[in-house]
Amino acid sequence: MRETYHRPVLLDEVIQLLACRPGGTYVDCTVGGGGHARGILMKTAPNGFLIGIDRDPEAIAAARAELAPFGERVRLICDNFKNIVEIVNSVGRDDILGVLFDLGVSSHQLDEPERGFSYMIDAPLDMRMGVAGAGSQGSRTAADLVNELPVEDLARIIREYGEERWASRIARFIGEERAHHPIRTTGELVDIIKKAIPAGARRSGPHPAKRTFQALRIAVNDELSAFEQALVGAIDLLEPGGRICVISFHSLEDRITKRTFQHYAKACTCPPGLPVCSCGGKATLKVITRKPITPSGREISENPRSRSAKLRAAEKF
Repeated sequence: MRETYHRPVLLDEVIQLLACRPGGTYVDCTVGGGGHARGILMKTAPNGFLIGIDRDPEAIAAARAELAPFGERVRLICDNFKNIVEIVNSVGRDDILGVLFDLGVSSHQLDEPERGFSYMIDAPLDMRMGVAGAGSQGSRTAADLVNELPVEDLARIIREYGEERWASRIARFIGEERAHHPIRTTGELVDIIKKAIPAGARRSGPHPAKRTFQALRIAVNDELSAFEQALVGAIDLLEPGGRICVISFHSLEDRITKRTFQHYAKACTCPPGLPVCSCGGKATLKVITRKPITPSGREISENPRSRSAKLRAAEKF
């Protein structure tokens, strides 16, 4: 399999947990370069159908090349996965047996300097997943947020989405710097972050800019609210016996997944303390993974970017 675009994480585990079988429709909500989708299509031969969704037109182009051998068994849609219900309805399929989310930024997006996702390469401060290349028309960029948001809002984003302990200090340093000139590149932002974080705190742990970049990317792409909407839609679309898998790389994404699965796996939704259930609720999901599955040591050594991946799965009643 070609892996020039993005190496699929936890591929064997995903195929197993989705319980892929011939027939039916599977939805890859983050098709990327088509790695997971290819595995699903191979396992569901000869008549399984796959809907691949990605908001990045470059990912759709890569998936189209990767999945060309499967012909009419594939339908690729360039759209935000928050619209999963409308997308699936537009394709005209109502036999959904599996849904996959592989969240976060792809290796290809990280490695393309003009996308502005990486703190390791000096590039325009973009970070838009749905727009291929800086300077394209579209939503607000990371540069827009960094230069225009009030310092208090910037600190909140860095603290909540990046879980960065130095969020207020980083935001203050950004505010002071942008008062003199706009912050336009990833390199400029990295330099500011390094100045903001005390030297002692930079000697260990991840790259000092990692959490801030992660926070800005999440904010630029409205990732968390889009995922919450898509996850609920995916659960509604599943046929009885169908399964859903989520690979997350961030504690907030994993928390949303865990909380949502637990909510739909709970039969009674009455307030605590009522002597008798009055809601008549029924559980919609059975949680398959009580604890998230993580990559093996071998996979991490072969693909270091898989290190923080967590996989959760559930089955529709």
